[in-house]
Order: sequence, then structure tokens, then C-alpha cells
Amino acid sequence: MAETLFFNALREAIDEEMARDSTVMVMGEDVGHYGGSYKVTKDLYKKYGDLRLLDTPIAENSFTGMAVGAAMTGLRPIIEGMNMGFLLLAFNQIANNAGMLRYTSGGNFKIPMVIRGPGGVGRQLGAEHSQRLEAYFQAVPGLKIVACSTPYNAKGLLKAAIRDDNPVLFFEHVLLYNLKENLPEGEYILPLDKAEVVRKGEDVTILTYSRMRHHVMQAVKTLEKEGYDPEVIDLLSLKPLDFETIGASIRKTHRVMVVEECMRTGGIGAEIVASINDRLFDELDAPVMRLSSQDIPTPYNGALENLTIVQPQQIIEAVRKMAALKV
Repeated sequence: MAETLFFNALREAIDEEMARDSTVMVMGEDVGHYGGSYKVTKDLYKKYGDLRLLDTPIAENSFTGMAVGAAMTGLRPIIEGMNMGFLLLAFNQIANNAGMLRYTSGGNFKIPMVIRGPGGVGRQLGAEHSQRLEAYFQAVPGLKIVACSTPYNAKGLLKAAIRDDNPVLFFEHVLLYNLKENLPEGEYILPLDKAEVVRKGEDVTILTYSRMRHHVMQAVKTLEKEGYDPEVIDLLSLKPLDFETIGASIRKTHRVMVVEECMRTGGIGAEIVASINDRLFDELDAPVMRLSSQDIPTPYNGALENLTIVQPQQIIEAVRKMAALKV
């Protein structure tokens, strides 16, 4: 086992896949000589050259469209968004092209590409740099959406995403890059469509993902001392959702809470609640509870910024409230 920083776990995944498969390449702003905004591709250009670590102009729609074409002709491009919010400029290329071409071509083209980069609410990055785009792309057919949360799952999921023959949106949280964890020495790959049961419990199922996994686990420390026994599931795959794991947990606890950093209106949590009510309504002993971010642009002010997203104390109070509900 070797202690590895989150951004280095991602770098290891890219490095290993580029060494294994000569069709894997990276493109984006400053991914080459600068090494990426958060050093995920640091020095890789020295090993693989400037064409496989391609520095692009500041034109997300252009280089994302170029990556779709590259994927159609046999390459496996990895797009790095300097900030995931900027990829709204490439919404057409991601949705109408990457997401739909395999279907609209009658299966004649595969689109094996990964679109990855930092997102989420950081520390005083302002509204336009604090975007959570997972819900924007959730409705687009043909896309897979992954949200990593630890160095271990970041590496295993990114390797799987690179090998997948479909376009994968790979969300990394800007505040997790310096997270440390011991990683296995050998190669490992994690499935793109499976959730992780982080903690087994009997009282309530807490569904979460990305940075909120860590807020939930912080809250769990207090809840355990108070005698509560929550089950915590890190979704990892936001599209498709792993309803086998979700359903097994809800059939055991009969109470469920969603904790997300996404916006409340039209967010990932909204889809999860609707799906649970569609599929598992008779298993519920209480309404599904949802903790989400405020429906406002993220303020620059640090104190106000913290008020817009879910904090551990809110999770603690929500579990207490849910436990008090009678069948």
C-alpha cells in the first residue's frame, strides 16, 4: 500500500492507461507543459509527447468537438475541463454529438471519450467557478456520469472510464484533490455502474456522492455516539444509478435520505427521490428526505458560501428528525 494524494491517483490512472493503450490521449487547456490546473497531468508530456498531451486554445466547444471526432476515428481522448463550469460552452458537443452519435449512426461509431475536471463549491471561487453540472447532463441520453470521492475510487473509476466505449462525464470535486489514502500497489479497476456501501447500518439509508460523502461521515461520528445506526451509500455512478444496492438498503432500513451538493430544484436528488417513489414506495416507513444546496448562485463571501451547501450539523438534525417519525 502507498499513500497517494487524490490528484496523483488520477494522474496514475491516466499514466497507466496511456502506457497500456497508445490510442489514449489527453487534450485541454494547459494539460501539457503546465501539467493541468490541479497537476493531474504533470510531466506526462515528457513521457508521451505533445501530441498525446495536447495543449488547446481556450475554446471548449472546439476542442470537445475535436475529441468527439477523434473518438469516432479510433482514439480514446480524455478532455480536461480547467473548470467543469466552462464545459457549458461545449454543451452541444457533449449532448448532441458525444451522447447521441452511437445511436444516430446505427452503432457504426463508438464514442470512447472521458470528460473530466474539477467542479463543485470550492472556497470562494465565485458563482461561475462553483458549478455542479451533473444535473445539467443527467437528462442527456447516451452519457454515463461518475462522481468520484476518494483517491481509491478516483483511480479505479477513471481507468474504467477510459476503457469504456461510451462517453463518460467524470466529476472531481475541487476540494478533494489533496485528500490522501493508501492505494494498492497493483492494478485495479472499479465498475462504473456500482455504488459503494461505505457504512452498514439498520436505521436509515443515507445516499450521497462526491464531497458530501465526507460531510456525511463526519456527521455519522456524532450520530453513532447518540445511538443511531445509519447506512451510508456513496452512489459513485449518477447515471445509471445502482438501484440494486439502493433497493437492498431501503428494504432493510425503510427510511432514506439524500445528501447532495447539487441544486435542490431539478438536481440529482430530485431524480433519486422520484425513482425511489416509483420503485420502492411500499418499502418506505417515512417520506424520503432530501438535503441539497440552496437554489442561488454561490456567493463569493465565505460565510454565505457555507450557508448555501449542506453542513454536517444539518445531516445530524435531519437523521434525528427522521428517526422520530412514527410508522
